[in-house]
Amino acid sequence: MTPDLQTRFETLQETDIDVLIIGAGINGAGLFRDLSVQGVNCLIVDKADFGSGTSAAPSRLIHGGLKYLETGEFGLVAQSTLERNLLLKNAPHCVEPLPTFIPVFSWTRGIWAALRTLFGSKTAPRSRGAILVKIGLGLYDFFGSRDRVMPRHRLILKGRARQEMPHVTPAIVAGGIYYDAKVSRPERLVYELVSDGLAANEKSLASNFATLMESRDGRVTYRRPDGREFTIAPKLVVNAAGPWIDHVNAALGSPSKLIGGTKGSHILLDHPELVKSLNGHMIYFEADDGRICLVYSYLGLALVGSTDIPADDPDNVRCEEPETDYFLESVRSLLPSLTFDRSQVVYSYSGIRPLPASDATAPGLISRDHSAPVKEPEPGRPFPIISLVGGKWTTFRGFAEEVADTVLSRLQRSRSRSTRYLAIGGGKDFPTSEQARSEWARELAGRTGVSVERAEELLRRYGTTAAALLSGASTHSDDERLSGAPDYSFREIDWIVRNEMVVHLSDVVLRRTTLAIEGRLTLAGLREIAGIAGAALSWDAGRVAAEIEDVVTQLDRFHSQKLTDEGLRTERDLSPDRHGDS
Repeated sequence: MTPDLQTRFETLQETDIDVLIIGAGINGAGLFRDLSVQGVNCLIVDKADFGSGTSAAPSRLIHGGLKYLETGEFGLVAQSTLERNLLLKNAPHCVEPLPTFIPVFSWTRGIWAALRTLFGSKTAPRSRGAILVKIGLGLYDFFGSRDRVMPRHRLILKGRARQEMPHVTPAIVAGGIYYDAKVSRPERLVYELVSDGLAANEKSLASNFATLMESRDGRVTYRRPDGREFTIAPKLVVNAAGPWIDHVNAALGSPSKLIGGTKGSHILLDHPELVKSLNGHMIYFEADDGRICLVYSYLGLALVGSTDIPADDPDNVRCEEPETDYFLESVRSLLPSLTFDRSQVVYSYSGIRPLPASDATAPGLISRDHSAPVKEPEPGRPFPIISLVGGKWTTFRGFAEEVADTVLSRLQRSRSRSTRYLAIGGGKDFPTSEQARSEWARELAGRTGVSVERAEELLRRYGTTAAALLSGASTHSDDERLSGAPDYSFREIDWIVRNEMVVHLSDVVLRRTTLAIEGRLTLAGLREIAGIAGAALSWDAGRVAAEIEDVVTQLDRFHSQKLTDEGLRTERDLSPDRHGDS
């Protein structure tokens, strides 16, 4: 915890906080920033790290929700496409355009089924022909016209489609190409929203790894990770705990049944031939069983997802072997000229979407729209509870704005600033043209002594936060590099640990950086990171060893990774052809 934040907690009085936000995922963090910008004194807490739950397990897409057109959720599509366009402007350091290819296998199939779904049928069309795809993409362009930053769609015939996507099955008759976006570092973006909120209001507070000790008579007590406790009497509580919403409401003495989540799993493949053939595109396709799947390049790997399975245990969710088999079989069917096997899987992850409780027979038909039901005060609980139900990653700002306006109204206050064009974290003053980025990097290199190439690398990774990282005091040099990941420096890790509210070693390798998901951790590198963190946070040898063991266990249990001194060990190490290319 930074000294400034420590001082804020030490001087905290029970009545200092107007709004308590429980849950520091993307929706909670977005609301925390919005309210703090309006001058509302907020406290955001999470039982784990910022952005460590469902918000760390998305498809890493910033998308408008093309499939929601079928269920008639036009308002959600309109909001999602707008928020996608805004994120491309407000977070250019980690959100970028993603041209997307849809393989089409017929000309007319699916029209009547789509009409039935549009008018309330509980079964989705199993296939979408070229006519339906063309209509859908036209509507998608229409809804995405506000603050447009990307080209419109195009429909191409089989010959051209197979030139652009050479490994796609020859069974296609055409292909559609449209534009969405992807986020390279969603976990960092959540942290940056929290950090921006703290910077916007010096009376706002944030605590990760906070334990709820008691909620009684309007007073809520938490224990921070250092063992110190604090008590507040908020005017209003927002439950942004995602799939844990019903658990939190029960702990606050107000039981609910709001969540009926589904599990979404993903895998990452080390498959250079596939990544090269995608040429920067995502393929958005229908698997043999009718589910929508996707594959695209993510930090040099191929990300494949996702499942949509009813589930209700967010603390123990992981990608199971049948899900991995399902993904591999799906891409084999779509891309028959490439070879796929388990040896290529370098990382997997899974999370539970906090969808509203529903009796829908098909999980894919459960609405991804959001709502914010209110539990009004009761005897013994003088504050109302607003629960943030549903929603999708892309729409967090719009959802936060809606809830913030509700909160402001209840506090008898008014909005002082819009967040519509408010840059996030390292997106502030981000140089948007190639020439501007080169100039920015040259200036930083001249000021800090690193090479221009290194300044550009850190700009891509952290946005304009790279300037503070290289300018801050450190006992480490940027020339000292991690074992197994030589583009990461000791100085870089030291700055993150000292300045970004790191509590555990896993915060660094799983969320503040992408070292784990890229499959680039070695035990030697992990020990080096632990040594840097231990020195910065005054860990003794026992704590350092325990933190290392915790990361190794988490990677093995939840992410299909086994670390060795040489690096990541999976079945691919036993294969004579490491990448499994055909």
